[in-house]
Amino acid sequence: MSTTPEHVKCLIIGSGPAGYSAAIYAARADMKPVLYEGPLPGGQLTQTTEVENYPGYPDGRTGPEMMEDLKKQALRFETDVRHGWVTKVDFSGPVHKVWVDDTKEVHADTVIISTGANAKWLGLPNEIRLRDSGGGVTACAVCDGFFYRGQTVALVGAGDSACEEATYLAKLCPKVYMLVRKDEFRASKAMVHRVENTPNIEVLFNTEVKDVIGADKVEGLTIVNNKTRVESRLDVTGLFLAIGHKPATDIFQGWLDMDEQGYIKHKPDSTHTNLPGVFVAGDAADKVYRQAITSAGTGCMAALDAERWLAAQGRH
Repeated sequence: MSTTPEHVKCLIIGSGPAGYSAAIYAARADMKPVLYEGPLPGGQLTQTTEVENYPGYPDGRTGPEMMEDLKKQALRFETDVRHGWVTKVDFSGPVHKVWVDDTKEVHADTVIISTGANAKWLGLPNEIRLRDSGGGVTACAVCDGFFYRGQTVALVGAGDSACEEATYLAKLCPKVYMLVRKDEFRASKAMVHRVENTPNIEVLFNTEVKDVIGADKVEGLTIVNNKTRVESRLDVTGLFLAIGHKPATDIFQGWLDMDEQGYIKHKPDSTHTNLPGVFVAGDAADKVYRQAITSAGTGCMAALDAERWLAAQGRH
């Protein structure tokens, strides 16, 4: 194996809607992008079943199928899509250095980071099993709430996002149970008031999920009051997790400016990070919207920003 570093004009780290969209635009701009798919090729959408809110798919599409479509489009314009996981970076100089799988060294004029974020889960075996089989466990009410119209569902969480998702579900579902682990919300007063003023949301404080009931789909939950230790069954057909996301940005710590949660900061109205030639797209920087279409949009922006940056350097 050659130890000589490979030099590329545009390196894209991550392969969800942001990464593939960046690749399509970068390839069409003759930047000859190299994209490393990362540990989860296709990103979070490969863990979802039906996607019905992405424009251009009138009959809907499964998450894996949609990511395969985006990948094919990137390949059509000769994006170099590779298996591999970026394990280390060195952004100290004008050439951005990246190591793949701890072995291969790549030098890039521009880097587009689209590593995404991962939803946090409870870690219960039946929860993960039913999540992976599309059986009624999800971490995105906006994405999947539509499928639960007219049904009784439960949502786990206590912050602003949880309150927002609970009120969103309450417009679709006759009954929403909101399970809060402590005896109070973590959310802002305004969001708590919104929940309290929504009559079909019932908040169960000091409540945790002990198990998810159902062979092929969610049929109920075993819940426990963590003060009294009393267990009971909650009859629901959907379980929504809203306990936060963790951006996949650990390897960029110390190089890029981030907020306290690890989301990469970028300049207003752009995808520029604090380092010249390094750009960010998708959920690695977005804790507000977290939708496939917004990720794809910022992927486009990052490619355009990278192309313009190279041109300003006289390198494109």
